[in-house]
Amino acid sequence: MWLPYSLALLVVGIAYYAYRWSHPRSEGKLPPGSMGWPLLGETLQFFAPSTSNDVSSFVKERMQRYGPIFRTSLVGRPVIVSTDADLNYFVFQQEGQLFQSWYPDTFTEIFGRQNVGSLHGFMYKYLKNLVLNLFGPVSLQKMIPELEETANRKLRHWSFQDTVEIKEETARMIFDLTAKKLISYDSESSEENLRENFVAFIRGLISFPLDLPGTAYHKCLQGRKRAMRMLKNLLQERRDMPRKHGTDFFDFVLEELQKEGTILTQAIALDLMFVLLFASFETTSLALTVAMKLISDHPLVLERLREEHESILRNRQDSNSALSWNEYKSMTFTFQVINETVRIANIVPAIFRKALQDIPFKGYTIPAGWAVMVCPPAVHLNPAKYEDPLSFNPWRWEGQETNVASKNFMAFGGGMRFCVGTDFTKVQMAVFLHCLVTKYRWQPIKGGNTLRTPGLQFPNGFHVQIREREQHKSLK
Repeated sequence: MWLPYSLALLVVGIAYYAYRWSHPRSEGKLPPGSMGWPLLGETLQFFAPSTSNDVSSFVKERMQRYGPIFRTSLVGRPVIVSTDADLNYFVFQQEGQLFQSWYPDTFTEIFGRQNVGSLHGFMYKYLKNLVLNLFGPVSLQKMIPELEETANRKLRHWSFQDTVEIKEETARMIFDLTAKKLISYDSESSEENLRENFVAFIRGLISFPLDLPGTAYHKCLQGRKRAMRMLKNLLQERRDMPRKHGTDFFDFVLEELQKEGTILTQAIALDLMFVLLFASFETTSLALTVAMKLISDHPLVLERLREEHESILRNRQDSNSALSWNEYKSMTFTFQVINETVRIANIVPAIFRKALQDIPFKGYTIPAGWAVMVCPPAVHLNPAKYEDPLSFNPWRWEGQETNVASKNFMAFGGGMRFCVGTDFTKVQMAVFLHCLVTKYRWQPIKGGNTLRTPGLQFPNGFHVQIREREQHKSLK
């Protein structure tokens, strides 16, 4: 007799749980939306691949149905999605007051529980200052000649090859340079290939979080484990055999770890190193690949870019001198190209924060503890903000400040967490483009199509043929 009653209670319990899931409690009015299936939420729809450069169908369909602010559930967490420029700006400006940086548990597993994105307050500011010692303007000024020499060497090497896969080769170039600056890592002399571990990591970074053998997410976690083991071994080797004169970021970190009363721990230092290695090469190589693809498709942009950089060469007193900081700062149109590239590319499709208390905004309530997903593509590709938003038009930035975040431009974040590597990314892109357009021509061979899952990928790469320009040969 008890079995029918037990089944009835189970059905009632499941129905009640499903109701409570789809109708979450709130002291105020929640934004409209759907919470999807219990636990799973709308995670599958969020990760659905798209070949469009427009706002993802997941976001676009819900914007049309619910408006610019809506609720959903991703990987088991309730989320408020903001495609509203005012709310995005408010979230960034209230960092540490009403909101704090937050990412899903799956991201924390990938980047480490002590990663800089998960730390707050004084600890975050402390790590930010550490990073600026390496990537701040003073250091970048000294770095420009090395960036130029590296770009020239790589481009010359590529010019003798039939085809070059730009995403892979620029990633390799930037990783080797950054790893040298951070940890004096030399891929040619090392017994282990550090970058291979990051490649495995990247393939599963923005994938469905299923940690089973064979899945992209599982391979991602394994790649992280191997990379972290290598970094830990390198740090221990440096401790066992300290160098007299510090020359890289590892030396600086070791000095900090040895200071009396330091707040830096080895776990935080290693997670920081991991994030810096990843962020410095993956995002920049994606941006460079998108830039080359877009410039290839727009001859007038290439022509204007060449004019700017050839003017820099003509105005030099010494034609053999290296690129200077003042010359870099004069690259007005180049910065417009970079801004337009990252606006269209939307390499970072979502930025997460968590509400620290119930927050009223435009008639809705964002409940305490809920995640807020700022969606930059929805603003960057909004026709009310940018005329013909899917078109590549660097001239739209004429007369505008190109080195700050705003309500309508957040490719590098905003507020106190404005990306500390922004200047490093722009310097690398500008120097590479300077060397490319003044000395070489290139022709797309195959690939160049993109896939978003929701992160940006080039599933077939972008293969080009690079050759030295006849005009450049005649100047030798």
